[in-house]
Amino acid sequence: MAYAAGVDVGSTQTKAVIINEEKEIVGRALVETGANVIKAAQDAYDQAIAACGLRDMEVEYVIGTGYGRYKVTFGNTQVTEISCHGRGAVHVFPGTRTVVDMGGQDTKAIRVNETGEVIDFCMNDKCAAGTGRFLGATAAALDIPIDELGSTALKFTRPVRISTTCTVFAESEVLSWLGKGKKIEDILWGVHQSIASRSAGLLRRVGIEEEVTFTGGVTRNVAMVRSLEEKLETKLNVSEDSHYMGSLGAALFALDYIMTSRNPCDAKEVPH
Repeated sequence: MAYAAGVDVGSTQTKAVIINEEKEIVGRALVETGANVIKAAQDAYDQAIAACGLRDMEVEYVIGTGYGRYKVTFGNTQVTEISCHGRGAVHVFPGTRTVVDMGGQDTKAIRVNETGEVIDFCMNDKCAAGTGRFLGATAAALDIPIDELGSTALKFTRPVRISTTCTVFAESEVLSWLGKGKKIEDILWGVHQSIASRSAGLLRRVGIEEEVTFTGGVTRNVAMVRSLEEKLETKLNVSEDSHYMGSLGAALFALDYIMTSRNPCDAKEVPH
C-alpha cells in the first residue's frame, strides 16, 4: 500500500493529511503555525503520521503547499495552494467548478474543470478586509472568542452596515457601533456580510459556475457560510474536510508522483 502526504502551511494554522493509494484520508493533523514555521510543518506532519500509526519511511512522497510551503523542509517538492485547493475540492465534491478559499491572510476565488485543474483565479492579496484576519480583529475588539463569532452573529435582528475596507480600521468602526448602542450580534452579522460581499466580488471576476465549494479555516464559521450563500444565492459545498482541502490536494498530487514512478505511461503533469 502506498502512502502520500500533503502539508499546508497557512499564516494562522498548518494542516497535514496522509492518504493511501485508494485516495482515502488515513491521518490528519492541525497545529497553530506560530513564529516557527518549520517546526509547525514538522509537528503537523508528525502528528498526522502518529494518527494513522504509520512510520515516516512508509510515506513515499510529501508535498508542501500554502504560503509557507518552502518551509516544509522534509518535503519532496511544493505546489501552490491555488492548485491544491482546486484539486482537493473536486476530489471531495466532484461537481465543483468554483472554489472560494478563505484563510487568515487572503481570500482566493478559483475556477476549475472536472479534474480540478485551475482555469482562472484571483485573490485579494493586497488587503485582508475579506479574510479571517478581519474576523480576528473583530473578535479582539469585542472580546469574543473567535470560534463563537458565527453562532453569535446568527442571533442578529437589525444588522449594521460595516463600511470600512481596511482591517486596521475594523476595530475602530466596530467599537464606534458599540458606542452607539448597537447589539454585538447585529455588528457581527454586518461584519460577516461585509466579508461575504468582497468574496462574492472576487468570485464574479473569475465567473461563478455550479457547484461552488467553500474551503479554508473560515468554513467552520456558520455565519460566514450563511452570509456567503445569501450573497451568491446558491448552496455552498462544505464538509468536515474543508479546513484540510489544501493539504488534501497536495497529498493527491504527491500520490500522482508515486503512481507515475510506478507507471510512467500514466504520467500526469503536476503544477508547481
